[in-house]
Parts: sequence; C-alpha cells; structure tokens
Amino acid sequence: MPDTLTLDDTVVVSDNQVSADLSGEVVILGMREGAYFGVDAAGARIWALLQAPRRLRDVVATLVAEYEVPAEQCASDGLVVVEDLAGRGLVVRGPDSAS
Repeated sequence: MPDTLTLDDTVVVSDNQVSADLSGEVVILGMREGAYFGVDAAGARIWALLQAPRRLRDVVATLVAEYEVPAEQCASDGLVVVEDLAGRGLVVRGPDSAS
C-alpha cells in the first residue's frame, strides 16, 4: 500500500494472512513475511472490524462508541495500527477507497 491511509479509505484484511484469537488478543501469520504479528485488545477489535471492507472513519466511530477515548486520539492511534498492518501486507485497500 504505497500511499498513506486516511479516514476516508476503505480497508479489509488481506487474503495473505492467517489469524487466531487468543483470549482477546490476535496473532496473525503474514504469509508475505512469514512472520507472526500480535495485536492487543484494541488492535484485535480493529482487526475484527476489518474482516469485511470498512471505511476507517467508521472503524474510529465504532471504537469511540465502545471505549472511553477522544475521537482525535482514536483516529491517530488507529491509523498507526492500520498502517502498520498494511505495511506488513495484512490489510489492503478495499472497494470504494478514497485513494
């Protein structure tokens, strides 16, 4: 994913991974790198939301409704997590993406 993601982008998990939920945390095996990657509870929730194509703005709105976090902080932190996942080939831009 060459361009920086924005809240208007639609993102979905890649077919190039296998994941498992381990008591609220998620472990993901990225086929491209052949390496495991783990996410904490908040990252696991983002991962769950991205199982179907979803706009990042909608992911942030869901997280803000579920957790006590300011929207700006959630958007900033969420973009960091999703861009990290994208950089590892674990998520990709989906249909109707802004870019």
